[in-house]
Amino acid sequence: MAAFQLAALFLALVAVVAWLNAKWMRLPPGAAMFMAGLIGASALTTVEHLATGASFARPFIVAMNRLDFADTVVGQMLAFLLFSGAMQVDLSELRRTRGAVWSLATLGVIASTGVVGIGAWAIAGKLGLPLTLPWALVFGALISPTDPVAVIATVRRGRLSPRIVAILQGEALLNDAVGIMVFLAALAFAVQGEAHSFGAVGRVMLSGAGGFLFGLATAYMVVQAMRRVKGAEVKAILSLALAMGVYAGAQALGLSGPMASVAAGFLVGGAVEGPMASAATRAQLRSLWGLIDELLNAVLFLIMGLEVMVLPFEPRFAGLAAAVIPLVLVVRLAIVAPWGAYYHLRESDPGATQLLAWGGLRGGLSLALALGTPEGPQRAALISLTYAVVAFSVVVQGLSFGPLADKLRQAPATET
Repeated sequence: MAAFQLAALFLALVAVVAWLNAKWMRLPPGAAMFMAGLIGASALTTVEHLATGASFARPFIVAMNRLDFADTVVGQMLAFLLFSGAMQVDLSELRRTRGAVWSLATLGVIASTGVVGIGAWAIAGKLGLPLTLPWALVFGALISPTDPVAVIATVRRGRLSPRIVAILQGEALLNDAVGIMVFLAALAFAVQGEAHSFGAVGRVMLSGAGGFLFGLATAYMVVQAMRRVKGAEVKAILSLALAMGVYAGAQALGLSGPMASVAAGFLVGGAVEGPMASAATRAQLRSLWGLIDELLNAVLFLIMGLEVMVLPFEPRFAGLAAAVIPLVLVVRLAIVAPWGAYYHLRESDPGATQLLAWGGLRGGLSLALALGTPEGPQRAALISLTYAVVAFSVVVQGLSFGPLADKLRQAPATET
């Protein structure tokens, strides 16, 4: 199946599921797409298994086998998704909650990596499964960052204070970039040993800081260019070029593309919502990036569901996966509890701890990182554990977060 045909197929499937969901199911779009992918994958696998000869399921399975999920997410979609997500953040609230956002996105990711990694390694040892400590830390690194795509889509469906929205969104955007850097350092430790991991830590820190500054500088120039033209369409084109160019440019310079995209999105979003932007410009950019965000989110979650039919799962890791899910949730709760207690007691934000803990969803980036690990005996374990956590996060947490927020909070609905 050619690339264009595959893209057309995915778009058609997204349109059908989106229509069915809007008409009857009315579920969170990400969860609806993911479950549709799972159901479709199960049906196609069943047909292929029962067929005695060639079946209509074979082209779909071949196409999914050829799809490079890791490259699709990290190499292509992430530039747009991070830029779009950063544009939606309320910068005034982000500044007020910067202590929580930065500590959760940095120290929180590092602490979670260590605790989840050691916990998974200890549980695997009790079960007699081959997961060494270095590779368990790789799992801890790839599963610790919350996913901005899943988080931003989820926080729209509950009654949340602007403060909690800003923390969840800001943390997810920044810890995505931080998580990739921690993952690369952990991977260097697992593959090359301790001596190489320290050099990797230094390199990824410089890469992250450089990427953030590169994104700010590039976005500043583009914003100045936007202010010198009147056409809203031209400004929309400039924003598209920036989203693609800043990610690709940062990577070409050896800097963090995700950090560059987040920084650029923050700056452009602030400019668009500021007094210098016209109503036409604001409407044009909101419409453009709203559509891009919805479409790419839908495609990503659908592919995540369909991936189940081609991933190298091994049944022996089912028990470990069942134990790792609560481990990840408990570690998340412990990490956010101090900030949750602070906002509950000092800022009268009821249910802050529960919302910060349950709103820390995992998604496509974690799966992409797991699929990007090298071939070896550890790869099946990493993919099995990651997919289990992501599936639980998207379906269970994603479906229940809105009702939980409505139950815990008394404030009026906040638009994000």
